[in-house]
Amino acid sequence: MRRFMEEAVRLALEGGAVEGGGPFGAVVVRDGTVIGRGWNRVTPSGDPTAHAEIVAIRDACRALGAFRLDGCELYSSCEPCPMCLGAIYWARLARVIYGATRGDAAAAGFDDSLIYRELALPPGERAIPMTQLLRDEALESFRRWGELEGRTPY
Repeated sequence: MRRFMEEAVRLALEGGAVEGGGPFGAVVVRDGTVIGRGWNRVTPSGDPTAHAEIVAIRDACRALGAFRLDGCELYSSCEPCPMCLGAIYWARLARVIYGATRGDAAAAGFDDSLIYRELALPPGERAIPMTQLLRDEALESFRRWGELEGRTPY
């Protein structure tokens, strides 16, 4: 386990310094082999979703040719943020091992406590206004998807 965390930390150190991204790194491991690597690329890519964990998950999915990472572990230099945590659950990773805490990240200027608080609120009470519109029309896509034969369940 230690060598995989060392790799995640190395990516955080090198990716942040060399690529101009943030100080975060991650690797996805399957059966003792690294199959995905990532470091924070938010600023150089102009993509707010290019967190280390997301980049590593995308890399691992490409390597496996699948959207599920059953049986894989994610090693991250820091406790995953809410967005990355969502991706971890959607990818069905078996386990997450992390180094620094979200408190450590907040102290370094990467504070996601607002997002954690917002998630607990009903949509109408969140800081970013959220309005529901055309629900019945939107439900049609779910109905049609449910009728598809051979659909791939998530």
